[in-house]
Amino acid sequence: MKLKSLLPAAILAFSAVLSISCSNAEALEDNDKIRVGIVFDIGGKNDRSFNAAAWEGVKRAEEELGIILRDVEPGNPTSIEPAMRAFAEKNFDLIIGVGFAQGPIMQKVALDYPNIKFAIVDGVIFEEDGVTPRSNVASLVFREHEGSYLVGMIAAEKSRTGVLGFIGGMKIGLIRRFAKGYEEGAKAVDPNVRVIENYVGVTDHAWNNPGKGKELALAQIDSGADVIFTAAGNSGLGAFDAVEQTGLNENGEARTFVIGVDKNQNAVKPGFVLTSMEKRVDNAVFEAVKEVVRGNFKGGFHVFGLDKDGVAYSLDQHNKSLIPEDVIEKVEKAKGEIISGKIVVTDAMAN
Repeated sequence: MKLKSLLPAAILAFSAVLSISCSNAEALEDNDKIRVGIVFDIGGKNDRSFNAAAWEGVKRAEEELGIILRDVEPGNPTSIEPAMRAFAEKNFDLIIGVGFAQGPIMQKVALDYPNIKFAIVDGVIFEEDGVTPRSNVASLVFREHEGSYLVGMIAAEKSRTGVLGFIGGMKIGLIRRFAKGYEEGAKAVDPNVRVIENYVGVTDHAWNNPGKGKELALAQIDSGADVIFTAAGNSGLGAFDAVEQTGLNENGEARTFVIGVDKNQNAVKPGFVLTSMEKRVDNAVFEAVKEVVRGNFKGGFHVFGLDKDGVAYSLDQHNKSLIPEDVIEKVEKAKGEIISGKIVVTDAMAN
C-alpha cells in the first residue's frame, strides 16, 4: 500500500514519533505479538472521561493479553489522519480511533487499507455503498440513553427544586441520546420536573473547554438547577467546579450536585458528584483487542447496553451516602425492566 500523496511528510513524521516513543523498539519487530495503535480524540488520554476510559481498556489489554501498544494524542483534528495512516503503514494489527469525529477519517483510511483491522468508538464505518458496515472495521456503539435514564431517575429523586441541568458538548444526535434518556428517567420519577439543556459549542473544541462548561453550569444553577448531568468530555469538568463553588447547606451536604459521564468520576469532587453514567468504553476496547488476539475479529456493529454492562451508574464509597437505599431499589427495578423490554427508552439518534 502506497502512502497517500497528500500526506507523505506528515505520515513520515508520525512514523518517526511512533518509533521514538517505543520503550522497547525491538518489540516492534516481534512478529509473535499483536500490535495495537490507538489515536485519541483531541481531549487526550488524561481527560478523566471518554479518552481515559479507552486508555484503560488498551492498557488492560497490554497487561493481560501481551500486546504491543502505541498511542498518539493528536492535539488538533488535522493530526488525526496522518497518525492513523502512520500506524497503517507500519502494518499494525489493530488501529483504534476514539470518538465519532474520527468517523469520516477512518472511513477513508479503512478503505485504503482493506487488510488492516480497525475499531472506532462511537462511530459506524460503511462500505462505499453507504449501507453495508465495513468488514475490516469494528464499530463500537453504546446505548447511552439506557444508562442516562437511570441517572435521570437518581437526579429527580435527589432534586429539591424540581429543576435539573444537562450540559452537552455539541448538539448532535449522539449527545441528544444522553439528554433524552436523562429527561425520560427524571420524568418517570416526577412528570413535572424541568430540564435545562445547554451545549458548549459547535466545533471539536466544545469537548475541551471547561471554562465554558463552568459558565453554563453556573447559569443553570442560577435558574434553579440543583443536579447537573454533563456529557461534554473535558468541558464537563467545569461543571464539577461550579457545583463545588456553591458549597454545603446547613446539613453539611452539597447544595448542588453534578453527574459525571463515561468514567466513574465520583472521586473528582467527592460529596458533590451524585453519581456517574459510566460508558464502558474500556470494556468495549478491550473486547475488540481480544478478538484480534484470538483470531476472531468481526467487523460491523458491536452494541453495548445495560444488558452487556456497556453502560451503568456508579455507586461507590464516594457517593453511597448520597443515594438512599429505596432509590437504588427503584433504579435497579427500572434497569431490569429496560433489559427485559418492559421499559423502552427513546433513542434520540433513531428518532
